[in-house]
Amino acid sequence: MDTGISKEVPASASWQALLAHGESMRETHLAELFADDPQRFERLTRESGPLVLDLSKQRIEEETLRRLMDVAREQDLDGWIARLFGGERVNCSEGRAAMHWALRLPADARCQVDEVDVVAQVHAELDRMEAIVNQIRAGQWRGATGEVITDVINIGVGGSDLGPLMMTEALADSRKATASPLRVHFASTMDGSQISQLLGRVSPHSTLFVISSKSFSTIDTLSNAETARHWLQRQLGNREGLLDCHFVGVSSAVEKMTEWGVAEQNQMRLWDWVGGRYSLWSAIGLPIALSIGMDGFRELLAGAHEMDEHFRTAPWLENLPVLMAMVGVWNTNVLEINAHAILPYDGRMKELPNYLEQLEMESNGKSVTRSGETVRWATCPIVWGNVGPNAQHAFYQLLHQGTEAVTCDFIMPARRYQEKRHDAAAPELVAQHELALANCLAQSRLLALGDAALTDAESMPAEKRYRGNQPSSTLLLDELTPHSMGALIALYEHKVFVQSVIWQINPFDQWGVEMGKKIAVDTLARLRGAECGETDGSTAGLVRRILRG
Repeated sequence: MDTGISKEVPASASWQALLAHGESMRETHLAELFADDPQRFERLTRESGPLVLDLSKQRIEEETLRRLMDVAREQDLDGWIARLFGGERVNCSEGRAAMHWALRLPADARCQVDEVDVVAQVHAELDRMEAIVNQIRAGQWRGATGEVITDVINIGVGGSDLGPLMMTEALADSRKATASPLRVHFASTMDGSQISQLLGRVSPHSTLFVISSKSFSTIDTLSNAETARHWLQRQLGNREGLLDCHFVGVSSAVEKMTEWGVAEQNQMRLWDWVGGRYSLWSAIGLPIALSIGMDGFRELLAGAHEMDEHFRTAPWLENLPVLMAMVGVWNTNVLEINAHAILPYDGRMKELPNYLEQLEMESNGKSVTRSGETVRWATCPIVWGNVGPNAQHAFYQLLHQGTEAVTCDFIMPARRYQEKRHDAAAPELVAQHELALANCLAQSRLLALGDAALTDAESMPAEKRYRGNQPSSTLLLDELTPHSMGALIALYEHKVFVQSVIWQINPFDQWGVEMGKKIAVDTLARLRGAECGETDGSTAGLVRRILRG
């Protein structure tokens, strides 16, 4: 099918100058760039708070960055950043602001939109959330039979699952997390496999369910919630107060929460200016706070706010989100590389690639401009990845010697196993962390330099040679903490926004996922034996096979 997308870029002076510069760079190998400039790392590395961004293994020069900033200037990036932080309706197709950044403003900040004190709203909800978190973590929240809550199951999907799951996994061994015996679980799949396995492992007397859904109408989430409710009723009887003791809701649809049966005192809200994939900073992040404590959650918000201020105020050539975004534009639209791998070298960040897949591809996987015209240039690349040490044994073969070019983000904490609880095994664990660091640095070096990284490449057969010249960025965290993870995720959020400005698309809607859900309603009726309208031959044939058993 012809999508109408080509390899064009906007016909402007800055874009054409960037393309001409790209032609002059196209045959230049990263090995040459490093050989010609011993100071390359110093000139192409930037820092902000707990993060270091190394762009020296990207196929760029300082001139490249200057020309990229000309494009950003021509696309009015300054104006769009001002609109974002001014609470304007930058989500044009839904007529909404995108104010996830307001969720991490400090209590003494000032932010009014349509004469509403947004900061007061946000901090009032944080205070409600803190009361619930403290009660549960202190063992003061009890089930219907008087048992202390020991397990919490978060029921959500998409942004109501991926963000909290990613962050809870990443921070699971932080000091605040290990201080609580509470166990936090996640169920998202509509087929019931996750919820059924979890229900077989927990006690109905001591389990609390969190139903997280911005609209409180997502069929995946409500199906799992219904299964949980019926399980509780079968196990404990339909006694008075059952739902009050065992269900908490997080949504912008207060009436729907009440209608479902979530008690008013167990309801937490978010606002229509918070997109689902940008919502972990809100009460959707309740599982994170339950895991690491409310102090840890506030550290997470502080790290993100620090990155917000950096993005809002730092000059572009020192600005981490702007630099990451514009180098991504260079790779996609000039070097024509359409795949991007996320490679964290820390097992705690195993869910980060999945999280960033949604953040980037649901935001910028668009082919229509803000004005409703067909995009004539490439937008978001395919984003994928895995924990680096595992990926080395899975798909690094393609990265090093395959036929496709892939850009990579290598992400690693500089320090680990410094906490007292690791003292008994500290030497061995530190040695393992050093092994992971060495592999991260070695793989990115070989991807960049290829044979130039080896001493005996000339004598190797062809199947053992490395072409190199695969661009990558390295993000170094000082340590993996709530503060550094807050900064890291906010960095990627703002990167996505900058790229949306350059590509002239709306990153805050997701109409592409809606029609499949609607068609599924008709298909479900067909699977249940109803006579429906026409469908395609494949679907009709598969339905017949399914019904045949």
